[in-house]
Amino acid sequence: MATVYDFTVKARGGEEVSLKDYEGKVLLIVNTATGCGFTPHYEPLEAMYKDLKDKGFEILDFPCNQFANQAPGDENEIHEFCTMKYGTDFPQFAKLEVNGEGADPLFVYLATEKPFEGFGKGLKVKALEKFTNMNNRAFGDKAYIKWNFTKFLVDREGKVVARFEPTEDMDKVRAAVENIL
Repeated sequence: MATVYDFTVKARGGEEVSLKDYEGKVLLIVNTATGCGFTPHYEPLEAMYKDLKDKGFEILDFPCNQFANQAPGDENEIHEFCTMKYGTDFPQFAKLEVNGEGADPLFVYLATEKPFEGFGKGLKVKALEKFTNMNNRAFGDKAYIKWNFTKFLVDREGKVVARFEPTEDMDKVRAAVENIL
């Protein structure tokens, strides 16, 4: 049975990183963007990382520009933005695609393990659904991730245990992380 430890990703500098390096840790894997309405999620993510990293928690940040061109910079510009504006200290990897023919195998796996179940309810959700439906039409059945800041929670054995859409309250995400730590 596959786990996230079976995957290799690219670091910001381009070198290959085996996720086996994170074996035994609780992971929150996130596709991110610097110009998104959800970009302020970096703040509670960083707070969670600072509070919980010594307990075996890691956040793996994967910038993605597939949603309304909201991560247009190169990897160094994105990293500089995140560290200067939000003080992020968790690992940030190379920019990648999460949808379509070029989707990174890690995100295909994550989304297959925990498929999209909806954004919830409310006016904000209706507006987001309009954008996501338009954006994801280009990817057809390979629209694995619906928007930036989708988060996947992985337990210490490398199994995907939860998926949180960007509309999910960050307190709920944190509670789920703390629950499996």
